[in-house]
Amino acid sequence: MKFTLDVENNPTGWPDHTQLPESDGTFVKNFQEHPQSILLTDSITPILERIHADGNYCIGQDSGIYWRLTDPLERGAEAPDWFYVPNVPPTLDGQSRRSYVMWQEFVSPLIVLEFVSGNGTEERDRTPLLRSGKQETKAGKFWIYENVIHPAFYGIYEVTKASVEVYNLIQDRYQLVAANERGHYPIAPLGVELGIWQGTYQNMELPWLRWWDSEGNLLLSGAERAEEERQRADREQEIAQQERQRAEQQRQRADRAEDQLEQLRAQLRSAGIEPQF
Repeated sequence: MKFTLDVENNPTGWPDHTQLPESDGTFVKNFQEHPQSILLTDSITPILERIHADGNYCIGQDSGIYWRLTDPLERGAEAPDWFYVPNVPPTLDGQSRRSYVMWQEFVSPLIVLEFVSGNGTEERDRTPLLRSGKQETKAGKFWIYENVIHPAFYGIYEVTKASVEVYNLIQDRYQLVAANERGHYPIAPLGVELGIWQGTYQNMELPWLRWWDSEGNLLLSGAERAEEERQRADREQEIAQQERQRAEQQRQRADRAEDQLEQLRAQLRSAGIEPQF
């Protein structure tokens, strides 16, 4: 795809998100990827809304991060399966984002997550970008994240191994994060942990990548929150019903006791004794 410069609308000479391809035309690699991304986004949204009262953050799901200008244009982008960028507007000029363009905004993602579909070598590829004349090597994904895009955290999730490994960018180099006592990986800036949850989501029983809070409580999806609220309402209704039943039983006992007293009064009166109760 050839890029035609629109100097009037883009005087810097660099294309923006509306002028860059939003897809490289490849298929999603499996049926689990989109539900996995939705689960991550859905469950962490309440946390992000609390952190960003102004609403300034964006989440990309299988969306392009453009880090350099190339021909073809797609070669200058990586498309993480999931990423979060703090303190940037969710839309640009009233339009939804088609991609995230580093030279347009400069803010690096806080966290990038890749879902392994092969053997994981692509996600761990540290091959540097090297040029010799007009020839250049294809940079590895790990190298690009570590040296160019600079997300503070990089996670590699392998559903087939029920595992995730998380790296933290420290002094411009990724250091492997150790799991805590719960087997989770803390993402301190968000006050959350990342780990594996075995369960059913969207009719699939799998080891899903999920968030927990810093105390180890699972962050629920919207459907799970609704189900939890429904169960809570059912419990409250059941308790209220039990209270009504107990109140009715107490009323019936009081009525029986009153009937027994009235019978006793009648017996005393028939014997010529005026009851004093």
